[in-house]
Amino acid sequence: MTSISGSTVLVTGGQRGLGKAFVDAALELGAAKVYATARKPRPSADPRVVPLALEVTDPSSVAALADQVRDVSIVINNAGVTLRKPLISTAIDDIRNHFETNFFGVLRVTQALAPTLAANGGGALINVHSVLSWAAGAGGYGAGKAALWSATNSFRVDLAAQGTQVVGVHLGYTATDLTADLDVVKSDPFDVARDALLAVENGQTEVLSDDVSRQFKAALSGPVEGLEFALVDGHLVARHPPTSTTV
Repeated sequence: MTSISGSTVLVTGGQRGLGKAFVDAALELGAAKVYATARKPRPSADPRVVPLALEVTDPSSVAALADQVRDVSIVINNAGVTLRKPLISTAIDDIRNHFETNFFGVLRVTQALAPTLAANGGGALINVHSVLSWAAGAGGYGAGKAALWSATNSFRVDLAAQGTQVVGVHLGYTATDLTADLDVVKSDPFDVARDALLAVENGQTEVLSDDVSRQFKAALSGPVEGLEFALVDGHLVARHPPTSTTV
């Protein structure tokens, strides 16, 4: 278990959307300092928040970040981009660029900061996934999140010896700028972030933030057709929900 109170936290993509919610939630739970990264960071009025520049696709930028956050004990890989196109018709270069941020960016940050977490007692690594890690038909975005889910499970094994708690967070649509144009039911990002941090304090290794995440996680044990998703009255649901049978 990792305590948020008194900790030093790093949130990638921490100046907007879900990332900013993680910053706010960490401070509410007593974090002493929060590094909030952005490609072009803005100053913060809160002295506990330290804005830092980070481009997760640039190894030199990640290395520079690692030099500046040697006191960090909790790393939250939140930075990401969206890609709303069918996988079959998306240009390979577009998919590759998407993976550079959503998969390899997380890998770079994790590899760079794992030694720091070890030096500071182990701490915690939190990776933001998506229900689309599991739902079929989410294109390059879903493929990237599925790869990240697998990587997070490997990180948990790789970092166990140094005492780092590795947590994967799954969520459906959340009210951020990335979903502002979507007419769907959305979760409150602060609630998602706070619940995830409380789960870290409780020693959990996976967080299912909403009903749709729980539904699709359960569907993994059923027929693959059950992983296809649809939007019904603004709700993300399984297109072919499993039917119960009586024996």
